Amino acid sequence: MAVMSSFAVQPATIRLGDLEVCRLGFGAMRLPGKEIWGEPDDRSRAIRLVKRVVELGMNFIDSSWYYGPHVANKIIADALYPYPKDLVIASKLGGRRTPDKGWAPFSRPEELRQGCEHDLSELRRDVLDVVHFRYVGAPGTAPFLESLDAMIDLKKAGKIRHLALSNVNASQLAQALEKTPIVAVQNMFNVGSGSGKLARMTHAQVDSPEAVLAACEAKGIAYLPFFPLAAGAHGKAHPALEGAAKKHGATVAQIAIAWLLARSPVMLPIPGTSSPEHLEENWNARTIALTKAEVDTIANEARES
Repeated sequence: MAVMSSFAVQPATIRLGDLEVCRLGFGAMRLPGKEIWGEPDDRSRAIRLVKRVVELGMNFIDSSWYYGPHVANKIIADALYPYPKDLVIASKLGGRRTPDKGWAPFSRPEELRQGCEHDLSELRRDVLDVVHFRYVGAPGTAPFLESLDAMIDLKKAGKIRHLALSNVNASQLAQALEKTPIVAVQNMFNVGSGSGKLARMTHAQVDSPEAVLAACEAKGIAYLPFFPLAAGAHGKAHPALEGAAKKHGATVAQIAIAWLLARSPVMLPIPGTSSPEHLEENWNARTIALTKAEVDTIANEARES
């Protein structure tokens, strides 16, 4: 396929259970308005952006009912329904937005069921392709395995095709695998995720990103890195990225994506944007072939920063 051959790093695709997707997807978090809240300033532009995602060759979109809330999913459906046969839409349960635009756990069994119904309705689906259970072990939330059991029940009820996890450590992944197949893990991972400030952007219960990635590699589980561009922080923290960008005639963001693709064959980056220009830029990162020396240099500099 043309899309597969256009990837500088192989494999160009990855399997999520019985589904096969391009190993560079689109994260829908930035489709809503500022602070991931409410409608975007230009909804028609957002719809055109999502249409362009599919036109470029991406067949994996990551979203959630609580992006907006109740905004990103509806934009995706308005843009693409009826969906292309090979399009896989992943959603996420376990969180919600608060009136002050904050984020809060929403992971009790009844809350997970409610969130699942939101996703089904807004995406106009009878079955959700892939659903990540995002775990936040805050006081008062349900225990991890209790929430996981609720997710398994939703799968048994035919509402979810494949289960995935988010914000978990290697031990929790192992516990989950003893109960049910897991096709993906969505955790923080980027060039800066092993250092200082960026490492603290994730939750305390999560192991080092490398430990969870190693567990996924051992089991052939896709790893979806969130904050794949470290919120634009790469240029300051990692001069090696700037050097590689200059050498390859690319942007720092493109090198960050290319580094993720080269870092592991199970990596499935899902950079998000509200900009058509940045969408094209992110997609073109797949054509950049970093050498092993470049990959190692960028990684070593990150560890030392």
